Amino acid sequence: MAHDIRILTENELRDMVPLDLALIDVVEAAFVALAGGGVIMPPILSMDLAAVHGEVDVKTAYIPGLDSFALKVSTGFFDNAARGLPSLGGLMTVFSATTGQVQAVLLDNGFLTDMRTAAAGAVAARHLAPAEVTTAGVIGTGLQARLQIRAAHLVRPFQRVLVWGRDLQKATVCAADLAEALGIEAEVVSDPAILVKRSQLVVTTTPARTPVLQADWLHPELHVTAMGSDAPGKCELAPAALMRADLYVADRVSQVKLLGELRAALDAGIWTRGTPPELGDVITGAQAGRRSQGDITIADLTGTGAQDTAIATHVLGLP
Repeated sequence: MAHDIRILTENELRDMVPLDLALIDVVEAAFVALAGGGVIMPPILSMDLAAVHGEVDVKTAYIPGLDSFALKVSTGFFDNAARGLPSLGGLMTVFSATTGQVQAVLLDNGFLTDMRTAAAGAVAARHLAPAEVTTAGVIGTGLQARLQIRAAHLVRPFQRVLVWGRDLQKATVCAADLAEALGIEAEVVSDPAILVKRSQLVVTTTPARTPVLQADWLHPELHVTAMGSDAPGKCELAPAALMRADLYVADRVSQVKLLGELRAALDAGIWTRGTPPELGDVITGAQAGRRSQGDITIADLTGTGAQDTAIATHVLGLP
């Protein structure tokens, strides 16, 4: 029997899905589900297309209790700017978790990935950052830099944001955008070491392959969320930073070993702490989080299929 398949465009999705506390709660529930052990989430399928400076990633997960699950395809073709096209794209296909029939196609061009990634950063800040944050810093100047700071501000309403990027002009525009969006002071910093020194919450949002944050910059009362390393070869934090932190937390251990900051620390032979806790375990209390205001904490976010299923199912439940 034929059934209707809902098709939503990027513009429709942008109107439907604001970056708010409700969305942060949806993504937090995905972390809790992962901690519960019932989620079925295969490894990420990645295809590196070096000849055309592109990459394709496929993620999915089944979460018990949800009516649907998503299969997400993300594309990154990095010569597109010269063609006047966006670098990132993709879509999500949503299936019934009961019958396997296609329920919806979400033609989001990566918008939902951007939103759930920002929300995941806020979940990390909610559970790991110091209770009082007056200054946040962001290393990176792109869309995710803006979204991560906007999301973090929802859970830790700081008064000032510091911005550093390799391109001063882009950093200036990013700071101006954040000042306008949040109504707070935003300042461009010329040295990332100074940015970290002055901040209690730092987010790294770059595609760096050499560290943009050094271990000796870490200081008490600091939380760092690293979300740029999501592929082999990427690395935002100096490997020694993971050992210097009082607590290092993964979104998914199996992924950070291959794609995240832990991969570089393992390759360097300096990681001696065994299996790190996952963020879901900290949320549920199965693992200890920040023990004191003075702790140094790091969250390593590589992005999970569970987050994609969570946001896709959330979208289908909206009016």
